[in-house]
Amino acid sequence: MKKICSLLFFLMFACALTSAQSGGPVNVQVAQKAVSGHDDLVDLVFTFAIDGGWHVYGPDNNGGPVPMTVNLETLEGAKKEGGIKLSPTPTSIIDPLFDCEVTYVEHSAKATQRLRVTGGKWKAIGYLQYGACNDMNCMPPTSVEFSFEGERKAAPSPASPLGEELSPDKNGGQADIEPEGTDSTAQIQTTLPLEGERGDGLWAPVISELKALDAEADTQSRSLLSIFLLGILGGLIALLTPCVWPIIPMTVSFFLKRAKDDKKKGIRDAILYGLSIVVIYVGLGLLVTLIWGPSSLNALSTNAIFNLFLFALLVVFAASFLGGFELTLPSSWSTKMDEKASSTTGLISIFFMALTLVVVSFSCTGPIIGLLLVDMVTSGSVIAPTIGMLGFALALAAPFTLFAMFPTWLKSAPKSGNWMNVIKVVLGLVELAFALKFLSVADLAYGWRLLDRETFLCLWILIFALMGFYLLGWIRLPHDEDEYDDEGNVVARPKIGVARFLSALCVLAFALYMVPGLWGAPCKAVSAFAPPMWTQDFNLNSNTVEAVYTDYEEGMAAAQKAGKPAMLDFTGFGCVNCRKMEAAVWPDAKVRQLMTEDYILVSLYVDDKTPLPEPVMVTETDGTQTKLRTVGDKWSYLQRSKFGAQTQPFYVLVDHEARPLAPAYSYNEDVNAYVQWLERGIERFKQQK
Repeated sequence: MKKICSLLFFLMFACALTSAQSGGPVNVQVAQKAVSGHDDLVDLVFTFAIDGGWHVYGPDNNGGPVPMTVNLETLEGAKKEGGIKLSPTPTSIIDPLFDCEVTYVEHSAKATQRLRVTGGKWKAIGYLQYGACNDMNCMPPTSVEFSFEGERKAAPSPASPLGEELSPDKNGGQADIEPEGTDSTAQIQTTLPLEGERGDGLWAPVISELKALDAEADTQSRSLLSIFLLGILGGLIALLTPCVWPIIPMTVSFFLKRAKDDKKKGIRDAILYGLSIVVIYVGLGLLVTLIWGPSSLNALSTNAIFNLFLFALLVVFAASFLGGFELTLPSSWSTKMDEKASSTTGLISIFFMALTLVVVSFSCTGPIIGLLLVDMVTSGSVIAPTIGMLGFALALAAPFTLFAMFPTWLKSAPKSGNWMNVIKVVLGLVELAFALKFLSVADLAYGWRLLDRETFLCLWILIFALMGFYLLGWIRLPHDEDEYDDEGNVVARPKIGVARFLSALCVLAFALYMVPGLWGAPCKAVSAFAPPMWTQDFNLNSNTVEAVYTDYEEGMAAAQKAGKPAMLDFTGFGCVNCRKMEAAVWPDAKVRQLMTEDYILVSLYVDDKTPLPEPVMVTETDGTQTKLRTVGDKWSYLQRSKFGAQTQPFYVLVDHEARPLAPAYSYNEDVNAYVQWLERGIERFKQQK
């Protein structure tokens, strides 16, 4: 099949994602329900509404992530009847990180705890506790408090005035009902009572200071600049493909003939033609943003289903570039555009000429645009697609405009030939390599373990080795043009130029660079693409970093005594992504040196079940009340009240007064970015001293 009329590229714009709810990733409603036909049975029903990409762990996770538990602090006139029952049946997998079976539910679920009434009146006060994660972060163990009472042979009624089905509250949608008789005189307004006056300062909120540091860092501006430059690079590459380069002299000649009697008009039309190309591609970037919206753009990089779609899309584009088939839009589209350009005049005709170019060249530009938009969309920046397409369009439109202004340049321009096909093959292999990155995201999310780190590296080594062999002329594909000698015979191995030879040398060197990674070498150049180190079965790298302090006040005191800044690591025993960071980023030699020699590392586990000497009631920033029962509750409250965050991993660099030295850092396996972040904290700490 020579030609496939495909709209796969435009299907990207129709892929639906579930955006995060304003109340938080997990909303829970709690109610009591009488069991029909049994006046001595009562069900406590917890209804979960879970955002897309998030999952809540079930009750059967011994030794793994935070399990779901129903804790009854007061139970009078009744007793538990069995354990928690989840519906629908939770998904069960063997988690390789925790080496145990893990169960979880997604989207929506109900958890039921049955009580058997043993007396006339009954009363149940307690809380449901659960853990939730997505592909990037985990919530701290979350409690949903309840208080119910009733009388046998009468319809039970909740103590809450909200009725049987409790409505979500404004703080994450969790029904938070305080037990009757709770002493509210010990409530905390902004800080927990700590020993000494210094404790108040350590617990004082610094949310505004963190935001100011984020603005000062201006990371988004640097990111947008890199995206703009990436778009320009994509446009320049597109110019060298056989679908675009041959069109340049034909199009320029067309405009010059239209205005051969008026040179200024020809130049003006060529400039308008170039601007029309820019408008079309920038409009494409805006369309992506409008369809998905800001919240969905940020969620793309963690959505497993969408990453599978991107993997399939890039594989199709790669196959097209490698000569498997020709990926084009329906010919009727280009015919209609051409007719519009011929039947109209002025600016409208020029615009339709530009649109005709976009449609006709889609078989070469489509895969490049697709790869660029995939990277721009998953960057998380709302305006990234627009900025990227601006760079792409400027690079693509510039030659048309310049050659129209200076027609004699066309004589010195290189002629189209087999070298353009070589560029297509190289781009196809690059797209195939990048496709594996998106398959890896889905593989980690679903726990398939199909693409562990060593498997990923093996595939990348083979892909880039084959690319080098192809550039050397050792491999030929069916659509490569034959070369002939002086006698008319086909040359089996044609001569290659110096530039192609040097390119092959660089590609083969890159393939060899990745080989030590099969035994655990960091391979920093590919660390942002490869799966985390913990997925590798055979690893000779034993370098690890562990915290000496797991108590906030104790760690801060040690930092002050040592004269070093502190690094607060808000983590969890059941936090999968925390383990990924510790395995993939912390063992790096530079990271390990900075963390062990220049910082005091304090790891605060938000799921630590060690009970506090006595429960403490605190008032959150929005006025709601929460009871802290465990050490983990205490660190979780510290994180959200002082730093305004609730997910893990979450890293903060602070001085001796617990004021931030740099923007907070979350899940990002970019080793170079982590090193720069650590160095920035040290530099700011020295400036303060």
